[in-house]
Amino acid sequence: MASWNSFQLEVLYNVLGWLAFASWSISFYPQVILNFRRKSVVGLNFDFVVLNLTKHSSYLIYNASLFFSSTVQRQYREKFGLDEMIPVAANDVAFSAHAVLLTIFTLFQIVIYDRGNQKVSKTAAVIVSVTWLSAAVCVFVAIPRHSWYWLVSCFNTIQVVMTTIKYIPQAFLNFRRKSTVGFSIGNILLDFSGGVANYCQMVVQSIDQNSWVNLYGNIGKTMISLVSIVFDILFMIQHYVLYTTRRMTPPSSPTSVSKEPLLETSNGPHSESV
Repeated sequence: MASWNSFQLEVLYNVLGWLAFASWSISFYPQVILNFRRKSVVGLNFDFVVLNLTKHSSYLIYNASLFFSSTVQRQYREKFGLDEMIPVAANDVAFSAHAVLLTIFTLFQIVIYDRGNQKVSKTAAVIVSVTWLSAAVCVFVAIPRHSWYWLVSCFNTIQVVMTTIKYIPQAFLNFRRKSTVGFSIGNILLDFSGGVANYCQMVVQSIDQNSWVNLYGNIGKTMISLVSIVFDILFMIQHYVLYTTRRMTPPSSPTSVSKEPLLETSNGPHSESV
């Protein structure tokens, strides 16, 4: 069983992990609070929320399985080395569980609050249906072979794909509108901080173990960090560099909480966590 070589690096690893948890978890709340204040979800992209639920559910299945299941852990070590540390920490499980709960709560707000004529698009419905159908096929393939680590890795791959997909519509919408008005940059800054802390946590473990296996052994965690960082940098460039003129236009009533759409159309998501 692998163990830490440096107590200081172990402490740093845990600190970085819980910083990532805090940053990513807090980033959910501005949208939830805004929905509550407005009693409206007009402007919140429903496709984004549905895709996000699939993403975080898949990530929770992977994290919880690898963290709690001795069988999955054994198969992981058989593949990557008997002395390798498990690359999933308690903060990973806590974050993904929290993310699923907050996303479900956001869906509940969509049901009870004013949503105008918005609805989940056929494209998003097809993507989600195909994704879970593929997951079901993977389950039936894994059962006779008892390939449990391979199975949870499939869910890890799903969350990486969903992470990439969910950012693209917002980036395109900002580009098309030449504006980030109504787009919460605070969420992006928190998302960026979480991505950096999450990646640094993995690097710290690699340095301590003198092995970089955990970076590709848990490719999902590596990619979720890197994809988040890349898109967050793009959003920050759009907000602070490219579209500052439109953003600086003062609102007609800065003290009021408007029910007008936060986005120009329902084709792009309002910002939310990874």
